[in-house]
Amino acid sequence: MKKNILIAVAVVIIFGGLAYFYLQQSRPTPVLVNEQAPPELLPPPPKPEVSQVIEAPPAPPILPALTDSDNYVIKALAGLIGNESLMKLFHTERIIHNIVATIDNLPSKRAPLSVMPVERTAGKFVTAGTESNLTISPKNAARYTPYVNIAEAVDAKKLVELYVRLYPLFQEAYEKLGYPKKYFNDRLIETLDNLLATPDIKEPVKLIQPNVFYLFADPDLEERPIGQRILMRTGNKNEAIIKAKLREIKQELILHMHEKKIASVK
Repeated sequence: MKKNILIAVAVVIIFGGLAYFYLQQSRPTPVLVNEQAPPELLPPPPKPEVSQVIEAPPAPPILPALTDSDNYVIKALAGLIGNESLMKLFHTERIIHNIVATIDNLPSKRAPLSVMPVERTAGKFVTAGTESNLTISPKNAARYTPYVNIAEAVDAKKLVELYVRLYPLFQEAYEKLGYPKKYFNDRLIETLDNLLATPDIKEPVKLIQPNVFYLFADPDLEERPIGQRILMRTGNKNEAIIKAKLREIKQELILHMHEKKIASVK
């Protein structure tokens, strides 16, 4: 477990609280080649992909070019959070790109610090106990307080409205990241679902230190995606606050989403 790793979950709270839809796709009806001949079933066409599409506002806003969007996005965030001290946590360069890259990475094993859109957590990772009985110290949770404060400060309704307004910038950044045929909203849904699946672990959380870095002693926890591992190390109380905010945002965002079938591309 890396020291001073960023709590990237806060990025999802700021921009990516999305609903998880269990999508059901009906199978295509077989087509008869010749009504006079015995029925012959043609191979079914590829199933269309179903995306959760963000509805465009009635009058789409005029947005800056992605490469010139940093000031615009920072001002929008400042208006949403309303706390100057918390805004100092954000990096101000390539913020949309970094948010998109981080959200894409959270369900994976690692999330590079080079694309994190906010500052690293302050201080060192705090442990308790001896080498044979090493645990995460209860004091470690305090390191994540500023990020949890962001979660609590955000109004879910206003957050979703901001996300919808800025969505074209997110989609463009996602395509440039290497997904020209994909819809960023779908990846956000996967990320949210993945974070909400983080287990509520019993404290104290046991650790091992086979080399420089600390690892969860439980192999099942250590093998989980980086987003879940970050969320677990924040402490049970912080994890509960973050999950509650994600669920709140999810309910607001459902109002702005609809399904769209997109033909499969080989």
